[in-house]
Amino acid sequence: MRQFDFMGKRRLAFLFSAILLLVSIGSLAVQQLNLGLDFTGGTLVEVRYDTVPTLDTIRQTLEDEGFQDVSVQTFGAATEVLIRLQQAFDPAVGEQVVGLLREEGANVELVRAEFVGAQVGEQLRDQSGLGMLVALGIVMLYVAFRFQYKFALGALLALVHDVVIVIGVFSLFQLDFDLTVLAALLAVIGYSLNDTIVVYDRIRENIRKSRIDDMPAIFNDAINMTLARTLATSGTTLLVLLALLVLGGDMIHNFALALIIGIGVGTFSSIYVASALLLSLKLERQDLIPAKKEDPEAEELP
Repeated sequence: MRQFDFMGKRRLAFLFSAILLLVSIGSLAVQQLNLGLDFTGGTLVEVRYDTVPTLDTIRQTLEDEGFQDVSVQTFGAATEVLIRLQQAFDPAVGEQVVGLLREEGANVELVRAEFVGAQVGEQLRDQSGLGMLVALGIVMLYVAFRFQYKFALGALLALVHDVVIVIGVFSLFQLDFDLTVLAALLAVIGYSLNDTIVVYDRIRENIRKSRIDDMPAIFNDAINMTLARTLATSGTTLLVLLALLVLGGDMIHNFALALIIGIGVGTFSSIYVASALLLSLKLERQDLIPAKKEDPEAEELP
């Protein structure tokens, strides 16, 4: 099998990661996130059709009448549609929406129209952020306990790298950031950590078995050994996510997109961030194989 010199390209990879992080952080600072209705509050309108409607037509009809930030998705049955409007609640908005849809020749009835308060959105935002920090903290403790603190630091920085870039893409292109995207971020953390742990385990094993002290060469061997497994796992997962992105509908579109970005970045970071950072942190054989203590009684023997 061909051996790739991953560690020889680590400085170029660090530069690429730095550019992505700067763009992501800059976009978050300037544009921030385009928070969805789950976080900002707004109006929910649920309607029921006699036949299966076309969601794009519903969205276009409402946008043509002046409604902004319209999100349309099926809710339960294919004939039930949930419409999200990022605007202040008006008691007449439900009948207004139904009237516009009936003008297009559809047989539709109003099920409910209600308001999602901003206070709920703020609570979700705070709790979700806290949950993500707790997850990262637990990950760091787990890796430090199983491997060594330098491995924990490398894994933590790699996970932060992945999360920031995924969030940055949503900020840069002003994609809706809702609870489904937040769930995808937590899934990205789990996926990226699993990939990193596989590589770390092979690196640790190779360091203990190897008779050389050339760390870049040991790391390259370890990554090449796990490369087939990494590509197979990432490839099959991406195939499923692409199917969800194309066929899954509006409801899980951003969820699938966030996971696709996260898996791509996570695969890259498990090689070029988590692993390469161990070289920057000066990982040595002695960190994994402590020096044997000399027996004082043996020294006293003539």
